[in-house]
Amino acid sequence: MWAELSRLLGKMAATMKNVEEIRSRVILGEFGVKNVHTSDFPGNYPGYDDTWDMQKFQKNFRIDVVHLDESSMEFDMVGIDAAIANAFRRILLAEVPTMAIEKVFIYNNTSIVQDEVLAHRLGLIPIRADPRLFEYRNAEQQLGASEIDTIQLQLKIKCSRNPRASKESSDPRELYLNHMVHIYWVPIGNQADVFADSSIGPVHDDILIAQLRPGQELDIVMHCVKGIGKDHAKFSPVATASYRLLPEITLLEQVEGEKAERLKRCFSRGVIDLEDVNGKKVAKVVNSRLDTCSREVLRHDDLKNVVKLGRVRDHFIFTVESTGILPPDVLVTEAIKVLMAKCQRFLNELDSTDMK
Repeated sequence: MWAELSRLLGKMAATMKNVEEIRSRVILGEFGVKNVHTSDFPGNYPGYDDTWDMQKFQKNFRIDVVHLDESSMEFDMVGIDAAIANAFRRILLAEVPTMAIEKVFIYNNTSIVQDEVLAHRLGLIPIRADPRLFEYRNAEQQLGASEIDTIQLQLKIKCSRNPRASKESSDPRELYLNHMVHIYWVPIGNQADVFADSSIGPVHDDILIAQLRPGQELDIVMHCVKGIGKDHAKFSPVATASYRLLPEITLLEQVEGEKAERLKRCFSRGVIDLEDVNGKKVAKVVNSRLDTCSREVLRHDDLKNVVKLGRVRDHFIFTVESTGILPPDVLVTEAIKVLMAKCQRFLNELDSTDMK
């Protein structure tokens, strides 16, 4: 009787362990990926209370900044569902506003670049200007520029020969004057005083727009307005915004010698290391975060059963690379504000519906 009870309890414990794995891990197999979809919703698993609870969420949710510099940021977002993580990613791509060139007035263009191509190139240049200090342009306002909603840039240049250039030189930088085309900011109204401490203009000063030869000339005025990437990709503030699930690598048995060396080569550098145990090289998992989940190890018949590959379902590793318009940490903060505003708008709609 006691043996039977012990067997049933062991079976129940194994079942609960399998359920926990299904709920919290994505398993990478040789011929497919298991547990892809979220399944921890109320009533799906007996013995689990999966009703959403604010206190439980606040306890489990966290954001850990792993890397931050002036152009990129990597951080972990833990304790949320994939739908929220993806909404956050999409907001970064398409709903955080920036300033970009919208109107291009070409008064003279004798370069070899056609007007349409030139205007397109200008539109995609990231402009260093804080969009939070500007208003959205009125849709009914067709022409004219206001200091509260428009930045004016100008490109006025004419190429000529350099009379001091050496006859033997073949370098265009020595042969010609003003052959590299760049743009500069022309303040409107009181912008020169308001943005005295800001260097408004292209994010990088060496962005090449066109190359001119003697006699060729460009005279262009550009208007930058506030917009979002949902309307046009030129307004997107990020070069990339992506996430991946935290890899989890588990060794099911001890791997030694030549087998351990081959196991190490199956993963990205820094994931598996070899340590000396009683004169033998033994494999151990050092940092599974660095793995790219290539599943190379599953190609080896003698290795595929000694390791288990998985990913933590609610641990998202975000990578945000800014175009330089705003620092990446500011972009993340602005994206959170947009998401909060969406949630508040949804709650307001629910309240107004209930009142009706």
